[in-house]
Amino acid sequence: YEYYKKNCEKCKRLVDFRVENKQKFPTYFNAPVPSFGDIEAQVLVVGLAPGLNGANQTGRPFTNDYAGDVLYPALKKYGFASGEYGKHVDDGFELKNARVTNSVRCVPPKNIVKGDEVKNCGEFLWQEISAMNNLKVILTLGAVAHNALLAVLGYKKSAFKFAHGAIHKLEKHNIILINSYHTSRYNINTGVLTYAMFDETVKRIKEILQN
Repeated sequence: YEYYKKNCEKCKRLVDFRVENKQKFPTYFNAPVPSFGDIEAQVLVVGLAPGLNGANQTGRPFTNDYAGDVLYPALKKYGFASGEYGKHVDDGFELKNARVTNSVRCVPPKNIVKGDEVKNCGEFLWQEISAMNNLKVILTLGAVAHNALLAVLGYKKSAFKFAHGAIHKLEKHNIILINSYHTSRYNINTGVLTYAMFDETVKRIKEILQN
């Protein structure tokens, strides 16, 4: 069970955009993007939403998208993946003890999601987290994903401020929440996030699991 509906129609704006993209890009995936990785994993990475020519094209989160060029090599470096990330679903790249998803599973116009869309998609995020019996660490990429996660798990946003490198203990669920700036091209280009900063975050996850 993939914790999303292939033909979900909860968000009119996203559905309209999907229809538009099916006409423009008939070979693209053009549907809510399923998560990548094992449901039995201890680590969940939550991003923002599929990119138009990234996951919306390939059908795999962060794939053929600059954000994946940052995310996936870092995961592999610390043992959370194997194979070579080739930017397409048949590249043989596999996640190990990690799973990757998005707070909104359909591509939004101009890469901007709206509050009601995050809320609508929260149902699927909640179902997914509930099914991850071994989950110990969640990495949220960006403030939108961070707030979406807190909302679905029933925590007050004011109690867990988003900050890059921040580590929060979600006591009710016995989960460690780690924040990172999103691995977007914009953040890397502007120096908000560096490869070294993100590397350090993934390394910290590995250390937490080893303790």
